Amino acid sequence: MMRLSICLLAAVVASAMVLVHSQYETRRLFVEHEKAMKEAARLDMELERLTVERRAQATPLRVEQLARQQLQMRNPPPGITQYVAAPGGAAAPALREASR
Repeated sequence: MMRLSICLLAAVVASAMVLVHSQYETRRLFVEHEKAMKEAARLDMELERLTVERRAQATPLRVEQLARQQLQMRNPPPGITQYVAAPGGAAAPALREASR
């Protein structure tokens, strides 16, 4: 009877230790999960900010300003502009509309 009591006591202590360890791991993993969720939210906000910034950088006005300032590009004067007709002598539709 004494051996059975010692075995049962050892089993209860072992199961209590396993329970404590599993609760500790659960809490640790929960904290790690919360940190990962916060990091994901931060990265989502940064992605949104960078997307908006990229859109602002790629506007036609900004591209034109950069072309003028950094590359010293200018619009060609109308005197040197040449228009090319489509094959067969027919003018392109855009040119026909512009000439009207």
